[in-house]
Order: sequence, then structure tokens, then C-alpha cells
Amino acid sequence: MRHLRPLSLLVLLLLPGRLPAVGFSPAAPAAPPAAPAPALGHWEGAIQLPTGELQVKVDLLQESAGAFKGTIDIPQQGAKGLPLAGIAVPAGVDGKVRFAIQGIPGAPTFDGALAAGEIKGTFTQGGQSFPFRLGRDAVKMAPPTPHPQEPKPPFPYTAEEVRYEANGVKLAGTLTLPPGAGPFPAVLLLTGSGPENRDEEVFGHKPFLVIADHLTRAGIAVLRVDDRGVGGSTGNVATSTTADFADDALAGVRFLKAHPRIAPGRIGLLGHSEGGVIAPLAASRSKEVAFVVLLAGTGVPGSEILLDQGARIARAEGAPEEKIKTGVADQKRIFDLMRTEKDPVALRAKLRDAVRAQIAGLPEPERKAIPDFYVDQQVDQVLSPWFRFFLTYDPRPALTQVKVPVLALNGERDLQVDPGLNLPEIEKALKTAKNQDVTVRRLPGLNHLFQHAKTGALSEYAKSEETISPEVLDIVTKWILDRFGKPAGPPRA
Repeated sequence: MRHLRPLSLLVLLLLPGRLPAVGFSPAAPAAPPAAPAPALGHWEGAIQLPTGELQVKVDLLQESAGAFKGTIDIPQQGAKGLPLAGIAVPAGVDGKVRFAIQGIPGAPTFDGALAAGEIKGTFTQGGQSFPFRLGRDAVKMAPPTPHPQEPKPPFPYTAEEVRYEANGVKLAGTLTLPPGAGPFPAVLLLTGSGPENRDEEVFGHKPFLVIADHLTRAGIAVLRVDDRGVGGSTGNVATSTTADFADDALAGVRFLKAHPRIAPGRIGLLGHSEGGVIAPLAASRSKEVAFVVLLAGTGVPGSEILLDQGARIARAEGAPEEKIKTGVADQKRIFDLMRTEKDPVALRAKLRDAVRAQIAGLPEPERKAIPDFYVDQQVDQVLSPWFRFFLTYDPRPALTQVKVPVLALNGERDLQVDPGLNLPEIEKALKTAKNQDVTVRRLPGLNHLFQHAKTGALSEYAKSEETISPEVLDIVTKWILDRFGKPAGPPRA
């Protein structure tokens, strides 16, 4: 569940926001040069984080004289083939080795030295540094965490591969239908932020597959869809906004409405994290949405979410309080610029100055580890259409227009979307709408992914065998069936 991405203050591999589990493919292997530098080729090892080893696999290849390319895999996060940049390797059997992961916030950089057949050094991102080691031998990977909730065939229902369009974008997904003629109540699942596949796959978990299986077994049809530019869908998440995703959601509702085994008046939206922002926005625009389920939805503008989120996550991961305070101030400075500077040329220049000032304030070893492309990377990120929209979008006006039944659930240990900050605002906005059917619950012991968790720290996500709390599955299922029931009447012609 990629969800609302944390920005800065974080180690890359604790980042569930924009680091995709899908959407990247490994770089095609290049033909090896006649006399390859000793640092080139395949390496395996780990970054030593406070929470344990984070295993990585690195491939460094030569394109031409003095030009290199490479990729990194992070098996514990399901990330494969992430491109590397700023690669520097020695010509001899020892010397400096340096590379960074391209396109990831915080300039994640490996700065080390090749000696005695190993690369050892420091991994740095967003002002935090940790030792790493790479070797030629395959690392004995920890056995994958089992996910006992993941359903396995044969299934007691049917699954249809479907396609439909939204404003010229072709969307592909899976529609699961209970046995029988119907017509059935139906729900469209909406993913969190970043490029997500139809199962909302992250850290080895497939929460939307688990949700779809549970609901369909109970008599509810479920449509889950690849995001723009992922799997079978066209388009591009990076150049789209939350408003575009609301259009995609309504296209899905129209598709379901035309299906002969779906009850046209009983179609709802279930959104997780950013999906919980998309769902009420879509529902406020259309009378075809019969109900809304919000899992870790937000009730305040994106800038407030990100400032609160960054501090809470960094604190849970053990960052010093002074560094947290500085990081939040840096974020706020950038957000203020985004809001007040209207001239695009001046805005880009001021953002570059702000990032440079952040770098200048780092200790010298961290400052030296930051690659040249970091400044432009950070500026491009905050100037992207998605970020600019999300930063200023306030979900409350849309919520005040939602009259249909709403179920809003947040985990008590959610560090990405604080229930104390968001649930009261969601409930207040729905009361302003004079909505007569609102259920708001703060669930004890659950994190942003609705797993049972000790602290809610992002480092717990991959370690949990639980994909999603059975309690949440039962609450959502019962709530929908209590209002929209099982199939009734003959199928539509």
C-alpha cells in the first residue's frame, strides 16, 4: 500500500510512498567490456539499519569508456531494477566506489571503497547514514515472510479480466463476482499514492487481493484496477493528480453500472490512504456512488499531513529530536514557497536555494555524500503535478458534499495518517453535509496498513505476517451487507 508517501527524514527502504513495488524493470544486461573494471558486475549485501539488515543486490555495468549504468534490487521491499545514477568506480583493484538511487527522495547514496574483493562504506539518505557492505557471493537471504491471508485457487467465485477508458486512459483490472446470477452490490477499490498494481502490492503483501477475496466470498462483487502506467493500464501517475484519479474512479463506477450482474444502485468506493481522498472527491461529483469506505483517509490538507507524518515516522525510527525539528522546518519552508510564489521561474530558483541551504546545514561527511543531481531531483519532485495538487488540496469541502453512507476507519498506530488529526475533521465535515449514515472508528493496535503493530513504525510493515486485520475485513463486509445486502431479484437483461 503505497499510500501517502513520507518525505525526507527517512531511510529509503522504510519509504512506502513513491518507491514502487511495480513499474520498474531491470535494466537489460550490457555486453561486458573486454577488460572490465574490478568493481563492475553483480554484488550482494546489506545496509545495517537500527532495525536490522536491509538486503540489496547491485549490478554495475559499463556502457562506454568512462560511462556506467546500474540497477539495485531491494527484495524485502519487492523493489527490482531501480536505476542508479552518479556511478563512479576505480580502474584498479581498489579505490572509491560511489552510486546513488535515481528518482528517490532524500538522495539515497552509497559511498564506499573497493578492497579485498568487497565494497564497504556508508549509505546516506536525508541526513541519516548507515554502514553497508557488498560482496561477490550471493547473500543468504532471510526466508520470505509468510502471508497466510493471501488467497490461493481454486476460488468459489469467478474472476473477469476487464478494460475500460477514462478520458483517453485505458484502465485494466480484475472483477470478482460471487456465484449466482446477481445482481450483486459492488465496490471499486482505490489505491494509495504512487504507482500501484491492482493488488496494491507492497512489502510482499497484496492487501487488495485479500480484501477482494473476503468481500466476494460474502456476496459482494469487487473491481480492483492497475493504476495509470502500471500493469495493463496506460497513462502516467507522475503527471496526474488526485482529481484525475477521481475521474478514473467514476469511469470504473460507470463500467460496473453497465455490467449485467451488478446492481446499478448499490455500487460504492473503498479507498485506502490517498484512495481515501479520491473516494469522497469522486462521490461528491456523482450520484452514481452509493456508499464510501475510507481506510486511513485524510481530513486535512496535504501539507498538514506531510509535516505531521514526517515528524511522527522519524521519531518512531529513532531520529534525534533536534534533527526532526530541523527537518519539519525545512519542509515547511518549501511548502510556504509553493503556496506564496506564483512566478514559476522564481519559484524554481527559490526552491533550489532552499534545498542548497538544507545541504549546507548538514555535517561535512553527509554533505559530501550528496550527489550533484540531488538539488534538481528534489525540486522536480515538489513541482510535479501530483505533489502540487496534493500539497494544497483540502478534502473537507468534498466531504461536506457526500450524502451517501460513509464508513471511516483509521488505525490507532498509524504514523502516516494520524487518526487524532484526521478522523475528527472527517466526521465534522460529514456532519456539515447532514449525512445521516456515518460510522467513524479508531481501531486500537493497527498501523497504516491495518496490520497489528507494536509501534506503527514503517519498518514493521514487511516483517508482519498479517496483510490486513481480519477485524477490519469483517467490519467492512458487515457494514456493506447491512446496508446493501446480498443479491435480490432476477438478473438484468
